[in-house]
Amino acid sequence: MARVQLELPTRFRYYTDLQVRVADVNYARHMGNDAVLGFMGEARARFLMTAGIQESHNPDNSGVVITDSVIVYKAEVFFGDRVRVHLEGRDFNKYGCDLVYLMENRDNGKELARGKTGMVFFDYREKRIYRRRRHSKRCFPNITRLQPLPPVAHEVIT
Repeated sequence: MARVQLELPTRFRYYTDLQVRVADVNYARHMGNDAVLGFMGEARARFLMTAGIQESHNPDNSGVVITDSVIVYKAEVFFGDRVRVHLEGRDFNKYGCDLVYLMENRDNGKELARGKTGMVFFDYREKRIYRRRRHSKRCFPNITRLQPLPPVAHEVIT
């Protein structure tokens, strides 16, 4: 079976730190695959929050929907480990973009996992995907020029 390959951006401009909870650990005593995706979702939600956006339930009924996900596991993660999740956007289009993640052990820098989620803008009242407009100016000001995410003011690598 062919292995999934996921190339990382040359730099990530956003990160957040998380700690592995007992609920994140599975029967094999390491972090479960569902928890890895959950950490990436937490990083995405925190990033959007820095732009004043919720993933859903915004006053104008706008939000985002995740269309696909890929995870490549690199190392085991255990209860109590301190994890840094980096996030960067790429492949912008009129409906959304891909978000790429790098998970590292915060104490030793070891790569734990990498992933990607496809994200589209979604109108929760109309129940349909919409073209960039509401979020893109606050969260992705360069989306109209199909450029990477701008630096954000909170939890940024300079």
